[in-house]
Amino acid sequence: MDHRGRQQDVHIAAQVRTDQLQQLFRQSVSAVFGSYLAALMLSWLCWDRFDHATVVTWLGLLSASTLLRTLLFLRYYRSPEAERTPQRWERPYWLTLALSATIWGAGALAVMPAGDLLAQALVMLFAVGMSVSAVSCYSAYRHMTVMSILLVLLPPTFWLLFQASEVQVGMALATLVFASFVVRATHKLSDALVKAYTLTHEMESAHRISTYAAQTDELTGLKNRRAFFEHAQQLFAYCRRNQLPLCAVMLDMDHFKYINDTYGHQAGDEVLRQIGQVITRSFRAADIHGRLGGEEFAVLLPDTTLAQARDIARQVLQTIAGLQADPVLSITASLGVAEVDGAVLDLHKLINSADKALYRAKAQGRNQVVVAETA
Repeated sequence: MDHRGRQQDVHIAAQVRTDQLQQLFRQSVSAVFGSYLAALMLSWLCWDRFDHATVVTWLGLLSASTLLRTLLFLRYYRSPEAERTPQRWERPYWLTLALSATIWGAGALAVMPAGDLLAQALVMLFAVGMSVSAVSCYSAYRHMTVMSILLVLLPPTFWLLFQASEVQVGMALATLVFASFVVRATHKLSDALVKAYTLTHEMESAHRISTYAAQTDELTGLKNRRAFFEHAQQLFAYCRRNQLPLCAVMLDMDHFKYINDTYGHQAGDEVLRQIGQVITRSFRAADIHGRLGGEEFAVLLPDTTLAQARDIARQVLQTIAGLQADPVLSITASLGVAEVDGAVLDLHKLINSADKALYRAKAQGRNQVVVAETA
């Protein structure tokens, strides 16, 4: 795999990780309050069976962890989009989740009455329910899901496992078997999500590459003829709609056939590559430029007067005259400049007007800029 391919894989991996973070925050909003509500409901159902002081302490600690997680969510959603990165938010999320799950699991063990099988079964029922909800809330992060399940289930489960009653041991074993199935399912679900995110970004990347290739002249890096006219038509309509001045510059290499015949097509291709670089550097991002074919180029300059376009064309002419493409000794070009006026009602008339000025530059001796005659 080449360097560009490795860079693309790294970029896609970073995008996938960001997708996972966004899904984590979207899916787990309900979990922030759901864990507290589950503890509250369990305490209400078993109020007469639990030690009241222990319940109050448990709910107080859960209230504090719920508030902490709520503040984390508020900070995340109030932060700018560009700052919602895994590097900034994953670690705080892990810490707050681990704290909340630890409090829940330890509290479930603390409130569980030693001699009340019904209350123990209800505690385990709620703990298992919390584990199931963790799969749906944290599925984007497999290890996070497994951590939250284990922190909630293991304290009361291991306590039951070492009790004398067969029913208690049976509940513990059943919980462990269930947990093992959930962990396996979590692994498969997380991998499926990562593959789906990766495939999505790979398809988007392939689409961008194919679109760029379909619209770009391979030799010069400029827009090809079709792409130029598609973008130029949109720009022309925009300038007409907003009553902005618009100019066109046509550029054609001087004696290009002589360069090819004398120095070879490789030298000619190098000259065209350098012309493409000159055009790219000389015009603004808002300008539309492309290679129309052979040695002919076109540029559209929005919100630009005819005098400004002429001055820019002259600067381009000077830059081209200073190019060196060994073994070619001299590189020159002829340019024609035109503007939208009362006689120019569509894009093709504007391009044709600049093209006529270009041919006048050729007829007058080449290596010069000629402005189109106004009607």
